[in-house]
Amino acid sequence: MARSLLLGAALLAQTYATAIPTGFREISEPQVFHRRQEGESGSPPDFAIVSPPTQTPYGPSGASGSLRGPTSLAGYNPAFPVDTALPATVPQDQYQLAPGQEEDADLGLYLDLASVENPQPIRGGTNAPTDPGPRNKEVEKQNPDLYAPPGTDSGDVPNAKWPLALSHNRHGLNGAGWARQQNVGNLPIATAMAGVDMHLEPNAYRELHWHQADEWSLILNGSCRLTSMNEAGETFVDDLQAGDVWFFPAGIPHSIQAFDDGVEFLLVFDSGEFSEDGTFLVSELFERNPKSVLAKDLRVDTSAFDHLPSGQLYILPGTPAPKNISEQNVTGPAGSIPSDRSYSYHFSQQEPYEVPGGSVKLLDSTTFPIAKDFAVGLFTIKPGAMRELHWHTTSDEWDYIISGQGRLTVYAAPASSRTFNFQAGDTGYVPVTAAHYLENTGTEDLVYLEVLQSPVYNDISVAQWLGLTPKQTVKDHLGFSDDTLNRLPKIKPFILPGDPDLTQTNFTSEAD
Repeated sequence: MARSLLLGAALLAQTYATAIPTGFREISEPQVFHRRQEGESGSPPDFAIVSPPTQTPYGPSGASGSLRGPTSLAGYNPAFPVDTALPATVPQDQYQLAPGQEEDADLGLYLDLASVENPQPIRGGTNAPTDPGPRNKEVEKQNPDLYAPPGTDSGDVPNAKWPLALSHNRHGLNGAGWARQQNVGNLPIATAMAGVDMHLEPNAYRELHWHQADEWSLILNGSCRLTSMNEAGETFVDDLQAGDVWFFPAGIPHSIQAFDDGVEFLLVFDSGEFSEDGTFLVSELFERNPKSVLAKDLRVDTSAFDHLPSGQLYILPGTPAPKNISEQNVTGPAGSIPSDRSYSYHFSQQEPYEVPGGSVKLLDSTTFPIAKDFAVGLFTIKPGAMRELHWHTTSDEWDYIISGQGRLTVYAAPASSRTFNFQAGDTGYVPVTAAHYLENTGTEDLVYLEVLQSPVYNDISVAQWLGLTPKQTVKDHLGFSDDTLNRLPKIKPFILPGDPDLTQTNFTSEAD
């Protein structure tokens, strides 16, 4: 023990004997000893030297002041009176109210906070509460129903929105493209589905690959060529353009190549935990197997693999594809995949179902059998109109906003609801049986995609449900007048028209 203390003291003396670099101040507090505990790493001495927190550390030349204040600042001290005149509210002459902001909060009118300079979280004819900051006004203007929620919002509802603009953008090789994704890592409520937005520059490839999850895709811009093969050796090749759809079951290998003007597409996978970074890639397949095994498998000499790429190709530049698709139609003895099992569907050529307030296009296993558990609705909502109040009976709903803007309220039993605002490029998610709508809050068409994990697209229309329930039953529950009861529809509206002036509250004339 004495030897250990002497050695520790010697080390302490050596520490203080060390020259202080020019421009730095000497530490003023002494160092202390700390006995190593059993299991701690290190060799003798038994005591290690530890520096306690200090107010006068070595610092750069010109440093002044102290890192910590005096202990006299803790607790009440009459020497430090509080300045009660410090402002924490915003005076009325320093902000403006948006149209509808003074109306009853339970009306829940959409508030265009982007139309005023210094928006405040006010609802319902008062001048409070206000927000002096710190704050991010641009985010608040994009999300007025979170910043100044309708009076009907209540309780706790998990976040149902993720902007892909906030996702990490992974770039391909040599500027060949990029991809960004949404999964449970950034939208935890989205347990059943995940999405990827991918862009390929002209002639670029998404390299040959396959997934553990099913892949459903809608082309957003441009055009491309797909190639694939199934377990039976039947081949597939097709050219697709904006608005078209493809589907590849889990494990089916495929490639995607952009044409001369590039391509961008949305990918939806049937697992919320899907990660684009976990894809099986042909480049990795060849890099992670012995060359002798590869040679035996392909019946070649190992020298055939002298020019394999180093690392993932992921998204890579490519040689322009021939315009004539038949030049790339490689068919073996098993032939081609027949159309009733095709991996592509030319959704862009499908005419929409027109209704007052917008249009609908549905795609499910009825007309696209290979995608047996994907059912989608492509909705176009006119300004002021809304996707009716509804819920889905067998599947969560994954949403993607293609253009325009809107808002959606999620009602979660028994007594919670929350309203979210959406812009182009945002993803949304609504759990199965949770009631919701989507209202166009902009001046242009709102175009968005609803994706379900279901063989057939289905929903329950609230208006139709009430219209097909005995009137007295509805009256006893909700207190509706006879006039209101007579207006309830017996058909499914899908979309309901509305006034682009979102401060309007009477829609009886539109139903007459």
